Order: sequence, then structure tokens, then C-alpha cells
Amino acid sequence: MAKKDTGKKNKAKDSTADEKPQSRGDAVRAAAAQAIEATAGQAGFTRERAQQLADELVHAAGRFREALEDLRPAGSDEVVALRERVAALEARVATLEKARTTTRRRTTPAKRSPPQRPPASPPPASST
Repeated sequence: MAKKDTGKKNKAKDSTADEKPQSRGDAVRAAAAQAIEATAGQAGFTRERAQQLADELVHAAGRFREALEDLRPAGSDEVVALRERVAALEARVATLEKARTTTRRRTTPAKRSPPQRPPASPPPASST
């Protein structure tokens, strides 16, 4: 039985012996090709993740820009426009107040007559 085991080992040695021995350059090329193949699948994943991160960064930059616009003080044009709106509102309020004072008829409530009571009925007759 020992001869059968050695025969299998010889066959394995024979299959490797059919291949030519690799030079150092061939070994390096083979290792580089193997590394590139291994990372090629990861490159697609890395590209997608990089795109996601770029999208998130653009979104965050947009929110930051909006926050800065909200915090900046009003410009001179905006202040002038606000003053004009306040003046227009003051004129409208004055007109409404003037109209209110002219439509008032009485400042005191009218006198009311006391409520009318029904006449008192005569007391019942007593029989003694």
C-alpha cells in the first residue's frame, strides 16, 4: 500500500514539472495581475461610495450657504424696502382709525327702562 501513496505524490510532482519555471519578472507580473483582478471588484464599490460622499458634501455645503444667508445682516436695499412697507402700513392704520372714530354714534349706552312686573294678585279670601 505504501507504493500507491508514493505514486500519487509522483503524479502531483509530474503535473508541476510540466509547467515551465517562472522567472522573477513573470512572478511579479502574475502577482500584479492577481492584485489588480482582486481590487477590480472593489473599485466599483469604491467609486459608488465616493459618489455618495461627494453628493452628501454638496448637500451639506448648500445647507451651510443657506444658513450663512440667513445670518447675514440686511442690506441697504432691503432696509429701504422695509421702511417703505412700514410707512404704507402706518397710513393704512391711520385711515382705519379715522374711519372708526367717524362711525361711532354713541359713547355711552342708552338708558333702559326697568322691566315690567305683572300686577300683584289679591290675597285669597279666608273663610272663618
